[in-house]
Amino acid sequence: MSGTSNLLQLWQIPYTSLLFRRSKLPKGLYLMPKLAVNPTLCSCKHMQTTTYEVVQGSYVPTSDAKQQNSIKKESSAGVNNVGAFQKLPMVMPYVDILYSALRKAKRVGPTKGIANVAKRERNRGAKQLDALMKELAVPLRTYKQDFPNKKHLHPYERSLIELTLGDGNYEEVLGKVEALRKKVVSVGKEHAAICAKSVSKREAEERLIEGMKKIEEIFHQDGKVVDELLNIAKTLRAMPVVDLETPTLCLVGAPNVGKSSLVRLLSTGKPEICNYPFTTRGILMGHITLSYQNFQVTDTPGLLRRDDEERNNLEKLTLAVLSHLPTAVLYVHDLSGECGTSPSDQYLIYKEMKERFPDHLWLDVVSKCDLLQESPVFFITEDGKNDDPELAKYRKMGPDGAIRVSVKNEVGLGELKSRVHELLVSQSAMIQNQDSNEEILESSS
Repeated sequence: MSGTSNLLQLWQIPYTSLLFRRSKLPKGLYLMPKLAVNPTLCSCKHMQTTTYEVVQGSYVPTSDAKQQNSIKKESSAGVNNVGAFQKLPMVMPYVDILYSALRKAKRVGPTKGIANVAKRERNRGAKQLDALMKELAVPLRTYKQDFPNKKHLHPYERSLIELTLGDGNYEEVLGKVEALRKKVVSVGKEHAAICAKSVSKREAEERLIEGMKKIEEIFHQDGKVVDELLNIAKTLRAMPVVDLETPTLCLVGAPNVGKSSLVRLLSTGKPEICNYPFTTRGILMGHITLSYQNFQVTDTPGLLRRDDEERNNLEKLTLAVLSHLPTAVLYVHDLSGECGTSPSDQYLIYKEMKERFPDHLWLDVVSKCDLLQESPVFFITEDGKNDDPELAKYRKMGPDGAIRVSVKNEVGLGELKSRVHELLVSQSAMIQNQDSNEEILESSS
């Protein structure tokens, strides 16, 4: 009971008697008068680290698994979403940053109340150099922070960066921006400190001019990397926005088989259409509205018959779309001999893509049917006598179930639009089922 009685006595002490007394005591030493505290009342074996949630009016410990899952969700939020390129900061040309910083720095005055001329001048010089350093360093730091780490991007956007800018170029430019910032800060601080040690007005003015000139030279010499970052931002911001929740139709096939013409027919996309390979220089996104439903359509660069190691970046863009985005495929075949890729090569490319992406919904189209002849087309490099039955059939009719269309004569376009609508509705159902399955897994974990 001694502990309890001491605690009661503690609560009964008037507030005024709890004031600390500082008289006749060393500085920093305080005493509490007549407080007897039982040591057992202040002991603590460990800190409480368990979190609780309210379930039916009671506190229930939250499982470690749930806490870990929430952390994983936060860390993977950026990886599961696209649209990072539209959030990139606006980058100013390096010359604009420099001249704006110089103007602002020169307007900085000395601290008020300094009577001595030499002290006032060296104070003004140090403050102007510090201001110039900060005006240059702050935007560089902002760019480094606001441009996303490539590791945290969606795989599709990572592929776009690598294939559009070149492997490693994005990180290299951001690294140079950070190096420039550190150099400006280092030199700015150094010259501000030198200016602050001036013993006369003239010396302070000379050191201010010297420091300003040195910082300006550094920014002129290395500042072009800011313009490189500006161009990167423009390039990435111009990339088509893809909504992962909206069903997407991806047109695939060899170069110049008529994919772009079909995109113009089916969607709002307006790609360039010319009679030569690799007209499509990137990913073009259009939109379709069918029966009050919105869908996406993307045109992709053509694929050639070769190994992945030999493919150019345009072909790799097509593979990136198929690998990382939930798309349905409209595969376009040209058996007329007009596209420049032989039917036998198209057949082998087609078989490879079907085997590589078996989970994609698929629709085959034979384009330019107005140009098809009764006898199949053979290139000089081909030998029709050695065709296997499947390839021989492909030369005449294309894949089983393929729709024959002609944009020029408007043949088969009605059937194509109807089948595309059915395909996209099925793609929408797949996306919804996948989302519901993920929600079930998350709730069960």
